[in-house]
Amino acid sequence: MSAEESTAPESSTVSGSVLHGPLEDRHRALGAGFAEFGGWLMPVAYAGTVAEHNATRTAVGLFDVSHLGKALVRGPGAAAYVNSALTNDLTRIGPGKAQYTLCCNESGGVIDDLIAYYVSPDEIFLVPNAANTAAVVAELQRHAPAELTITDEHRSYAVLAVQGPKSAEVLGVLGLPTEFDYMGYADAEYQGVPVRVCRTGYTGEHGYELLPAWDRAGVVWDALLDAVRAAGGEPAGLGARDTLRTEMGYPLHGHELSLDISPVQARAGWAVGWKKDAFWGRDALLAEKQAGPRRTLRGLKALGRGVLRADLTVLNDGNPIGVTTSGTFSPTLKVGIALALIDTAAGIADGQTVTVDVRGRALECEVVAPPFVAVKTR
Repeated sequence: MSAEESTAPESSTVSGSVLHGPLEDRHRALGAGFAEFGGWLMPVAYAGTVAEHNATRTAVGLFDVSHLGKALVRGPGAAAYVNSALTNDLTRIGPGKAQYTLCCNESGGVIDDLIAYYVSPDEIFLVPNAANTAAVVAELQRHAPAELTITDEHRSYAVLAVQGPKSAEVLGVLGLPTEFDYMGYADAEYQGVPVRVCRTGYTGEHGYELLPAWDRAGVVWDALLDAVRAAGGEPAGLGARDTLRTEMGYPLHGHELSLDISPVQARAGWAVGWKKDAFWGRDALLAEKQAGPRRTLRGLKALGRGVLRADLTVLNDGNPIGVTTSGTFSPTLKVGIALALIDTAAGIADGQTVTVDVRGRALECEVVAPPFVAVKTR
C-alpha cells in the first residue's frame, strides 16, 4: 500500500496464533491483502483503501467484521444487571433497539466500548471489540447473580457491514428490512439463514450491520457482494474502515479509549448515564467530570503536506501539549487528519494552530472539532 493507504495499526503483523474468520477463502479469492488486528487475520484492502473509502462515501461498501466479539447475557433481570454494569442507560431503549455503551473499571478506565442489543428484559446481546471480548465476558460473569448466564458467542455469528448512501438499496435486493430508525434492529431471514439487521455502522454513512450464523455467513456475503457491485460499490477492508471512522472522529479502543483514557477525556460522556445510581466506574467518572479532565480528545487537520499517525507529539510554541491517538490521510478532504489528546491546561481553542512532530519535521495543524466530514448516519 502507499503511504496514504497504510491505515491499519502499525502493530498489525501476522503471527502463528492468529485467528481466522468464516469468509477468509472468499477474501483471498478477491485478492485481498491481510493483516492481524485484535488477534484476527483481516482483509486490509482489495482494490485499494482510497478506492474502497470513496466507494463507501459515494455508493456502498461491504465489510466483513466478523472478528468483532459477541456475548449473550440471559436470565431473569438480564437487562437490569447489564444496566448496573455498563455506562449507558438501558432504560432509555427497549426491544428492537441497540445502544452504544462502555464497560469501565472502577477507576474509570475503559475495558471496552461495545453495542448492546436489547432483546428483552431477560436477554441482552452484546458486540464488543475482538481483543476485549474475553475480558468483558469475564467481568460480567464475575459480578453476575447466580440466576444469569453469560456466554461468549464469538464464533456463533458473523458480522457484515453494508455502509453508504446505497446501503438500503442493497439490502432491499435481498429482501431484508431497512425501514427502522438509527440503532434500531430487526430479526430476519435470507435463504433460510437467520440474520439480525441493525441500523448501525462505523463510517458515518447511512448503513447496516448484519449478523448471520457464523457457519452460513458465506450465503449472505455472496448475495450482498453481488448487490453491492450492481450498485456501484466495492468490498472494503480494514484500511477503509479506519480512514472512514477517523474522518468521523469515532474512537478505536486502544487509541482513543483505553484503561488509561476515560470516557470523559475521550468526549464520550454522551454514552454515560450520569443519573443512574450505579455502573462500573461511576464514582471515578463523576469526580473527573466535576473536576474537569486533564486532557481532552481533539481533532487536528494538517495545513501542509504530510500524513499524521498515532503517537506523535503535539506542540504549542515548542512546548509539548499532547499526543496523537490516531492519524491518517483523509481521502475525502485530501489532507492529513488526526485525533489527539490535548492537555486542558494548554488552553487550546478550536481554530488555533499547533504543530505536530512528524519524524523530526514540524507539521502545522489546525485544531478542529470532529467530525472532519459531514455526519450522514442519521
